[in-house]
Amino acid sequence: MTDDQWKKLLAVINGEAVEPLPVGFIIDSPWLPGWAGISALDYYSSEQMWFEANLKAVRQFPDAMFLPSFWSEFGMCTEPSAFGAKCSWQLNEMPYADKILADIKEAGSLAKPNPKNDGLLPFTLNRLRHYQGQIEQEGHSIKFAVSRGPLNIASFLAGSTEFLMAIRTNPVETHKLLETVTDFIVDWLDLQADTFPSIDGIFILDDIVGFLGEQDFKEAALPYLERIFKSFQASVKFFHNDAAGLVSAPFLAQIGVNLFNFSFQHTLAEMKELTNNAVTLLGNIPTRDVLAAGSPDDVRSSVRVALDSVEDESRIILSCGGGMPPDVSTENIDAFLSAAGHG
Repeated sequence: MTDDQWKKLLAVINGEAVEPLPVGFIIDSPWLPGWAGISALDYYSSEQMWFEANLKAVRQFPDAMFLPSFWSEFGMCTEPSAFGAKCSWQLNEMPYADKILADIKEAGSLAKPNPKNDGLLPFTLNRLRHYQGQIEQEGHSIKFAVSRGPLNIASFLAGSTEFLMAIRTNPVETHKLLETVTDFIVDWLDLQADTFPSIDGIFILDDIVGFLGEQDFKEAALPYLERIFKSFQASVKFFHNDAAGLVSAPFLAQIGVNLFNFSFQHTLAEMKELTNNAVTLLGNIPTRDVLAAGSPDDVRSSVRVALDSVEDESRIILSCGGGMPPDVSTENIDAFLSAAGHG
């Protein structure tokens, strides 16, 4: 992210008027390798190919904010690997982390990993170390410490269905698991910030939150998310949850979140009301059906519809309702930027 983009991001978060409205996209391995013409496996295993794919994107679309920008990651395997999860790799698919708990009752024996040494985390940091100079030569900085969220990681370790059931059937063991994972996330974010002093934001991704009802959210998600976001001094506190559901929105300000990416099923107007316009919204056109599968005209129309849903355009960064999906074309991104008044 460039200094100018960072200043605009802070201005929008502070409620200042920015014209034209900024456009931002979460980009990582579901989209970047295919768009850049390389395999997913090459993207994960070659530092140079990872860097060149990210560099191609920021050069091709200088008017778009890419979040978190030059994201060093190994898909959903990044954090679970530190706990010892077996990671399976395919040529052109996202990697998958196998669960490690045969029974939720084993949660109490799970040790907290050391992010300096365990799993793929040292490789994640080293990739950024190796290319930090070249990233900065391009006018960009490493601005975000990034982690999957506590429920997301816990669901990989225990199994999604098993974890969601355990919230009700085994609350004691579930909280032990979430406490261990939360402690680990805080350590992981701190290590990233200590490694790269330019970091002034945190980015937490947790779609499992969207599968909870309000009471379960208050008990099994709210205290852990609040601890994570309030453990870290940063100007930008970014939360992604694009699963259907509005359960977290009224609590985001309490948690400490000031930037939120959510499901395209909810309008900007709806989210403004639920957040009391206290949180900057990143959205909100359909990801797969419009941005990936639609025509440029479909994209332009969808951007207009999203904007027409609100009278107050403060605290909005135009995007899609989730991360950039596979197969989004250059033409559709150009159409999005054009509809937003860029270029």
